[in-house]
Formats: sequence, C-alpha cells, structure tokens
Amino acid sequence: MFSIYRKEITGFLNSLIAYLVMIVFITFIGLFMWVFPDSNVMDYGFADMESLFTFGPVAYLLLIPAITMRTFAEEKKDGTIELLMTKPLTDWQIILGKYFASFTLVAVALIPTLIYYFSVYSLGNPVGNIDSAAVFSSYIGLLLLGGVYTSIGILSSSITNNQIFSFIISLIVCYFFYDGISRLASLDLWEGSNSFLSQFSLTYHYAALSKGVIDSRNLIYFISITLLMLVSTNLVLGSRKW
Repeated sequence: MFSIYRKEITGFLNSLIAYLVMIVFITFIGLFMWVFPDSNVMDYGFADMESLFTFGPVAYLLLIPAITMRTFAEEKKDGTIELLMTKPLTDWQIILGKYFASFTLVAVALIPTLIYYFSVYSLGNPVGNIDSAAVFSSYIGLLLLGGVYTSIGILSSSITNNQIFSFIISLIVCYFFYDGISRLASLDLWEGSNSFLSQFSLTYHYAALSKGVIDSRNLIYFISITLLMLVSTNLVLGSRKW
C-alpha cells in the first residue's frame, strides 16, 4: 500500500493540476471570507469562520473530483492498470494507497486556511473572541466530508477510463449526497418521514458537527459512507475482465 501511496503522491506533485486546484480552492475560500460582500468577516461584524465552513463543501465539489479523476481512469487509459494488477499487491492495498494519497492532498489544501483562523482570532474584540471548539469540530467535519468525497471520486475513476467522465460523475454523486438528499427530503411526498430521510444526507451530519459537539453517530455516518464507496470500488476492480 505504501508503495502505491508514494507513487500517487509523487505523481500528484509532478502534476500542475494538483497545485492549480489547491490554489483555486484557497483563493475561492479567501474571497468569500475577506472580499465578497455579505460573507466577508469584516462586513459580518462577528469573529467567526462561517464562510469557510459554508462554502468549503462547495469548493470541495470541484477540488476533490479534480484530484481523484486520474487515480484509476489514467491507469486504464494508458494501459498500465494490467501491469499494476500483476504486482504482488491486493486490490485493497491499491485502493487504499490511492485513497490515502488523494485524501492527503485534500488535507494539505486545508492547512493554509488555518491562517484565516489565526487572523479572525486576532481580529476578535477582545482578541481570541472566537468559538474555537466550534471551529475545531467544523474542521473535523470538513476532513470527514473530504474523506467521503475522496472515496466517491475513487469509485468514479474506477468505472471509466475517461478522466472528464470521472470528474463529472464524482461531482454529481458528491452533490447528491451533500445536498440532493436533503432537498428530496424537503419535498411533501414522504408523509412525515422528511426528518428521517434528511438524516441520510451529508449536510445533516456536517451541520451537526459544526455546532461544536462531536457526536459518535455523525462520525459513524461519515466513516460508513466512505467504507461503502471503497467496498464498491473493490467490487468494480474485482469484476474486471482483462
């Protein structure tokens, strides 16, 4: 697994797209936090980071599919997937190596946003007047959300040899789990089951973590969806006929 992890990380670092998508992500978040009206900290008048944790999942919809789209699709297109599968590695080792390499980049993209936290911390009146517990749990929520998106991206890349297709499929599925389910649950079609259905959406559990309380039920949900996507990827690879 670690050999695949190193290979993927090296491949990302040698690719311009990895740096580009991370720069776009940081800039996107920075504009909403410090520049755009109605969302920037200075106009809002409160020392919080709501803009980061509101628009972060939206930025993820572009960042993570762009990172994961090449993981298996490029191998299939270049014809190196057969060579990879003949190595003394199990399917799970290959999947997890690619997954953790992609997730590492997602986590690295989040690190520069800590500058925004220290800036808001310093701007508080008095200094430090910010709910650090809520910020901490929201960061955990973003990481877990990134883990789910990454697993979806890995699955999307495993079912096609076209990176653009992989990107589009991943974006649609990520959006469905994040916002689509909650929108469906809001429709007047479920005869009182709306609240129950909404609990299957990423939005519900992400919002719960953003309140500053880390509930094991939310952690189990994120981990379960991630494992489901990785198991599905393993099934896709296991059904290969080369």
